[in-house]
Amino acid sequence: MADEISNTVKVNGEIAPPKTAKQLEKEAKKQAKLDKLKQKLEKQSNAAPTKKDPAEKKEKKKEAKEVAAYDIVTPAGDKKDVSNPLPDAYSPKYVEAAWYSWWEKRGFFKPEYGRNSVLEPNSKGKFVIIIPPPNVTGSLHLGHALTNSIQDSLIRWNRMKGRTTLWNPGCDHAGIATQVVVEKKLWREEQKTRHDLGREVFVKKVWDWKDEKGDRIYHQLRKLGSSFDWDRAAFTMDPKLCKAVTEAFVRLHEDGVIYRSNRLVNWSSTLKSAISDIEVDKVELPGRSLLAIPGYNEKVEFGVLVSFAYQVADSDERIVVATTRVETMLGDTAVAVHPEDERYKHLHGKYVIHPFCDRKLPIVINELVDREFGTGAVKITPAHDPNDYEVGIRYNLPFITILDDSGNIQGDYGQFTGMKRFEARKAVLAALKEKGLYVETKNNPMVVPICSRSKDVVEPMLKPQWYVNCNDMALKAAEAVRSGELKLIPEMHNKTWYHWLEGIKDWCISRQLWWGHRIPAYFVTVDDPNIPVGQESDNEYWVSGRTEQEALEKAVAKFKVPASKITLKQDDDVLDTWFSSGLFPFSIFGWPDDTDDLKAFYPGSLLETGHDILFFWVARMVFFGQKLLGKLPFKKVYLHPIVRDAHGRKMSKSLGNVIDPMDVIHGITLEELHKQLLDSNIDQKEIEKAKAGQKQDYPDGIPECGTDALRFALCAMCQGRDINLDILRVQGYRFFCNKIWNATKFALNYLDDNFQPPTHNDYVSGESLMDKWMLSRLASAIIDANRGFEGFEFTLITTAIYNVWLYDLCDVYLEHLKSVFATGDAVAIKAAQATLYRALEINLRLLSPFMPFITEELYQRLPRLAADIKAIPSICVTSYPEPEEYKWKDETIEQEVEFVQKIAKAIRSARSDYNLPNKTKTEAYLKCSDESTKDLVKRYIPALQTLSYCSKIEVNTEAPSGCTIITVSDKCVVNLLLKGLIDPSKELTKLQKKVDFLENTKNKLNQVMASADYSTKVPIEVQQANDEKLSQSTAELERLQIAIKALKLMEQQE
Repeated sequence: MADEISNTVKVNGEIAPPKTAKQLEKEAKKQAKLDKLKQKLEKQSNAAPTKKDPAEKKEKKKEAKEVAAYDIVTPAGDKKDVSNPLPDAYSPKYVEAAWYSWWEKRGFFKPEYGRNSVLEPNSKGKFVIIIPPPNVTGSLHLGHALTNSIQDSLIRWNRMKGRTTLWNPGCDHAGIATQVVVEKKLWREEQKTRHDLGREVFVKKVWDWKDEKGDRIYHQLRKLGSSFDWDRAAFTMDPKLCKAVTEAFVRLHEDGVIYRSNRLVNWSSTLKSAISDIEVDKVELPGRSLLAIPGYNEKVEFGVLVSFAYQVADSDERIVVATTRVETMLGDTAVAVHPEDERYKHLHGKYVIHPFCDRKLPIVINELVDREFGTGAVKITPAHDPNDYEVGIRYNLPFITILDDSGNIQGDYGQFTGMKRFEARKAVLAALKEKGLYVETKNNPMVVPICSRSKDVVEPMLKPQWYVNCNDMALKAAEAVRSGELKLIPEMHNKTWYHWLEGIKDWCISRQLWWGHRIPAYFVTVDDPNIPVGQESDNEYWVSGRTEQEALEKAVAKFKVPASKITLKQDDDVLDTWFSSGLFPFSIFGWPDDTDDLKAFYPGSLLETGHDILFFWVARMVFFGQKLLGKLPFKKVYLHPIVRDAHGRKMSKSLGNVIDPMDVIHGITLEELHKQLLDSNIDQKEIEKAKAGQKQDYPDGIPECGTDALRFALCAMCQGRDINLDILRVQGYRFFCNKIWNATKFALNYLDDNFQPPTHNDYVSGESLMDKWMLSRLASAIIDANRGFEGFEFTLITTAIYNVWLYDLCDVYLEHLKSVFATGDAVAIKAAQATLYRALEINLRLLSPFMPFITEELYQRLPRLAADIKAIPSICVTSYPEPEEYKWKDETIEQEVEFVQKIAKAIRSARSDYNLPNKTKTEAYLKCSDESTKDLVKRYIPALQTLSYCSKIEVNTEAPSGCTIITVSDKCVVNLLLKGLIDPSKELTKLQKKVDFLENTKNKLNQVMASADYSTKVPIEVQQANDEKLSQSTAELERLQIAIKALKLMEQQE
């Protein structure tokens, strides 16, 4: 075993000292007890079975479910004790304990590891990535888990390649999200609003909350095994990053890139703030729908088109217009018609009368009006509609804001003034009916913009805000991709990149919040009658500064008056969170200061994130990197798929399908999942719906899968635009971990105390064909894994590693070795031991970037040389297998063994059809039609016997009677001897029952699939499952019919 090795090998990183006589005596007594217990158990197993008490059965079943846990006291940062034998079964709790703190303490994750300075040249290069900083507000979800699994596999692979590596962690202050959480907490605990506390006290409350809760995500990232350099962790509100934000704003304002303007924004009345496009959910409605809106007791009607008439001034005529937001007609300032529309040509230049205020609305002509839609006349509300805003500018129309910040009607509108906007909707409709101006209400499919934070309906509102002019930066960003200087992976995202950048609009960066980076801009009031009083919407009356003193000096220079004449008032707003996120690739390294970290790590190597924030984050980092530093922030961008549930639905708390990665790692009951809903911020009305969703998808809860299985599963599914995540697939990789565990545990038994691992990569001499085949399969996996990492083909890597572990090492090579070690042939055994060690050691290194915990646990158990352990204390910092190092690839041997496996599989399949257990050996007589096939099979007879559970295999000799015939290929037929091993009549009865069952299954499937509308009404995943089941049933029936025919022949021969 790996933990009982000679004094040339270390145990747990230390050379094992010689054992004392007392220790040897104690071990001898212990062994004697074990031998006695073994004899007793053997005696019991040979005795006649007795009826067990039901309670005893239940207790034994309970004991069997207990899993190993690591209970050795190990101070944080100390190396885990691996001197004890491996537990019988794989246990994530056992395996994942204690390793991370040791990795962290030893500094394996730091770029300084193994070198004197970050600026020290490395001939193998460097690899730098930054984390897409998660919000400080809560916990990770599976999307974060995917991001971190991919990034950690890349950073670990590059680290093992010998490069200087840095994965920089960090967290985003998440302006709106964090403020909402703290405001809710404040109201729940103290029944106070932020305004009751004042800005300074409230911001301190947020910092207190962040200090209390903010580390939760970092703990979760550690649990995921993420190999960050934690000493460089950055929070977007840290002083270093705040300095960078201020510097960036001031520079961009001085350059005229940032400016002040009065424009439409996405306004959340509940938050009383502008929000970014990414915080707006576009909810599609098929027609009339009632939605629950915060602040309203009754649901509000959407999805209808209301038509009403405007009276033409000085005429009996009316113009009918239509709207989905009838309350906004209070802010109408024009009616537009198409210039070529004959119905309205006589009304060009005339006016209509507003029914609820003293206002005339001009009838304007606009070629963009769709003459075929509705009446061909369109109401224009410039202050509350993006399209109407452009019309308002073009025709110099009044911009009338009818809503205050809370969404209530403001202005001189009589009974409507002060009403909530959706109460005004009903009141305006009723008033139109009273005046005889109402025409009709029709069903109207539409998209309603919903604030993802507050669930309120977003209103387009006219607000003076700060904007970033993106035109020039967008042109440079597009050119960077066109020229190949920046690569988007997969390339299918290039089209989206160009589309967004070519149609870009200026970016609103103001947010009406208190938590965040307060905008370093100051409104100037000049106490001088010769200088007109400015408006806050006027860009010319604002200055920016790194300090208030600098801003004052700018104001003095700008207005040419003494400082005593100037009063400055800093903007109350804060910057959009995406502004500081856009600076993240260089602000974390100390920009604008010229630090060693900035020199060493900017620009980075890669940006890895989800394709859904390509524009919101990726493009803005490119903008700021090129503008402020003259360099792209990274050379490549890998955009991973979006994680959805097993049904392809977006993850949503209301659907109950948002899963915490920790629940997949540790496992959770359905009841505990329900409890999480009650403890969350989810609306009480949505809880029952979410519970139903959880019950449907996780009727038995979520099984414990462990970190390694979750990481591997996510990377294995990483392809396309979306990942439909089935938790059962994650559990499947947990079983894979168990297979790795058992295989290694079993294999270590063959590496005795005298075994010395090879110190070179050549053959050790004496290798059999199967040894060379195993080494060739390893070489193939090495090639595929490295190619996959280089091309971001994660399914290629995981498939190669999975196959070489499961199908090559476990299913074939380890089975083959049983017969080798039974021969006693010293040369063959020595070669097999070397091959087995290489298979374990290389496979663990291949797997390590995806499964860091189990690979470290098992790597530490390998009988490595003392010098190697001193030089390479952890699998984290060993080398990744390179194709150039392992020249074992042999296509001929791989093709030969593939054919041998085909024969073995055919024999095993036949044995299964006849219900032969593995311990019952059979004889096989092969008929090969050509010399090359005959010679091939003869060379592999020992392996074939083992793999097909045969006691005897002969080639091209006369087969005895009582055989079933199996066709392997046109050049090879197997005669499998069954005579004396089975009762043909009994087996016929069994097989006929199977045939009846399968035919019944097949008929039912055919009936279902032949039904009307099957292809349109049945979900595609069900159709695919039915197709697969039908195919399997048909193939199995064909096989059983052959077996029945052979049995009938055998029955006749008896």
